[in-house]
Amino acid sequence: MPAPVTYRGMSLVIPDNDSEWIEFYAHARAHRLMMRKCSACGLMRYPPTHACPWCQELGWTWQEVSGRGTIHSYEVVMHAIQPGFKEITPYAVVLVDLDEQRGQPTPDEALRVIANLVKPDFTAEADANVAIGKRVRVVFQDLADHLALPQFTLSDEPPEGRVWRLPE
Repeated sequence: MPAPVTYRGMSLVIPDNDSEWIEFYAHARAHRLMMRKCSACGLMRYPPTHACPWCQELGWTWQEVSGRGTIHSYEVVMHAIQPGFKEITPYAVVLVDLDEQRGQPTPDEALRVIANLVKPDFTAEADANVAIGKRVRVVFQDLADHLALPQFTLSDEPPEGRVWRLPE
């Protein structure tokens, strides 16, 4: 098992038998955002589970995605539970609709990933800048030779649809 990795004072350990996440984070370390794609229905999924959540097929392949998307929802963390995050509060956690597979398998579903919203230097993006509809792109924070955290940063693309944020 690889040595534990420290992130914001927390020990990140991926057990040897957790093949889904070991492979996911290894791809991320190569700065590739990869999703499991079902060999039967062709839909991608996150998190990278064994069975397809739509058709229950066990066969899959890794599929690279662009890492571009739109903020579907968000939360601003005001009181961090983990000590390593207290110094950066408030910070935004975003749910991103990736461009691939938008509106599939139904108009209300999509390939969605949750992550922190950061600036390109991996500091927390100001919570005043987060809004539903804003465009983002993935950035990879390298933590070890075998692991990087995919996070999202605002892109310079125009927003999609109505832009909305919590009233101040």
